[in-house]
Amino acid sequence: MRIILFIYIVFIATQLCAQNKQLLYNVDDLPQTLLSNPGAAISFEKHIGIPFFSGISFNAGSTGVSVYDIFQEGGDINTRIRDAIFRLDAKDAFVVNQQLELASFGWKSRFTNNYYSAGLYQETDVIAYFPKDIAVLAYEGNANYLNIPFQFSDVSVAAEVLSVYHFGINKEISKKWRVGARAKLYMSIANINSTDNEGVFITTTTPEGPNFLQHQVLNASITANTSGLRSIIDGDAGAGKAVGRAILSNNLGIGFDIGATHTIDDHWTATASIIDVGAIFHTKDLRNYRLSGSYETSGINLQFPDVLDGEELTDYWQNLEDEFEENIPYEDELENSYTTWRPTKFNASVNRGLGKNLNGDCDCTNSGVDRYATNVGIQLYGIKRPKSFQGAATMYIDRSWNRFLRTKMTYTYDAFSKKNVGVLISTKINKFNVYLAADNILDYSNLAKAQSASVQLGFQLLFDPE
Repeated sequence: MRIILFIYIVFIATQLCAQNKQLLYNVDDLPQTLLSNPGAAISFEKHIGIPFFSGISFNAGSTGVSVYDIFQEGGDINTRIRDAIFRLDAKDAFVVNQQLELASFGWKSRFTNNYYSAGLYQETDVIAYFPKDIAVLAYEGNANYLNIPFQFSDVSVAAEVLSVYHFGINKEISKKWRVGARAKLYMSIANINSTDNEGVFITTTTPEGPNFLQHQVLNASITANTSGLRSIIDGDAGAGKAVGRAILSNNLGIGFDIGATHTIDDHWTATASIIDVGAIFHTKDLRNYRLSGSYETSGINLQFPDVLDGEELTDYWQNLEDEFEENIPYEDELENSYTTWRPTKFNASVNRGLGKNLNGDCDCTNSGVDRYATNVGIQLYGIKRPKSFQGAATMYIDRSWNRFLRTKMTYTYDAFSKKNVGVLISTKINKFNVYLAADNILDYSNLAKAQSASVQLGFQLLFDPE
């Protein structure tokens, strides 16, 4: 059991990440900023992404433990595992997020002055809260935890692989306001959801009872819903079928993004956005697993093996098993439809423009606001998760050096790291743009010690106003 817990901790320590893309937010000459704020100010009039390469992102990290914490040389590894288990709590969430833009394009309307953007991207999103009570029970047992309940609600896992069709409109409604909205059609490829579990296991002292202890499972309700996995497990789905689901899935969902940019004065702007307000309705290729009920036992009567023989002893064990299954039945052939909500994200920022106005004396670009060679600001980010709200605060300096080179440096404070410094480099040659962004660069000399890391890059064609 300790080995299993050890493998689990190592797995989650290498898989945690966040969806915050603070390095791309408010970068007005990159189309990817429209995915985090459909109402962003932008400075181009057309973009065409290189298929499969216009937007690639991957993140990994950990809130409470790193690979180095477990594998460092010296000391007792069992002690390090135990320390990690007791350092983490049930609010520590281990998350994976990966995105790949399959198609991306946009254009400015000559008649309405709106900017339209559309595309298709694939996303993988996984969150697993650390099951603190279950881990302690499995690692140490219940001998030292009499009369203390172990909560089944600590078990909370959600995983989704999906593709997203999207279409957005970005509109300047005045010199002070630019707003935007994006409609989304979700295509679920595969889903696992077990987030609303309930019940407790408790061992209480009963001095007058037969064994002085009573073990109780009270109001247990543990459910795991899956879609898209049944055919994979049964061997009915190959690579071609998975690709087909990415293009057109039976498990569909809808959602939307909204955002805005407000020009306060010639130098100050504020932005805000809400991303992925939506749900997916799982109705096909379903399998649900459920364990529910209550059960009490005073333990195994240890005198029976001495007085029972052969068939009687076998019947005793079988009766115990039947009694448990009768009170807490396990069902694994259910096919119930269910709904999952997308992890809604929130962004807000205040920006101050410094130095040279890149628009000169008049604004002739698509942005509707003055553009400055240097920008400094603060961005706030949050994401709604099954158990809690995760947030981050970022300070940044954004510099356009010339027509060909732009850089952005950030410092982000969040639950994953207190020293998260990130850098974005974006360069453009003629109409061809390439950008590369990376977080937590101070930890890159020894990634085993890093508790968070992320990389984003992309290749696309950008067309400036003529």
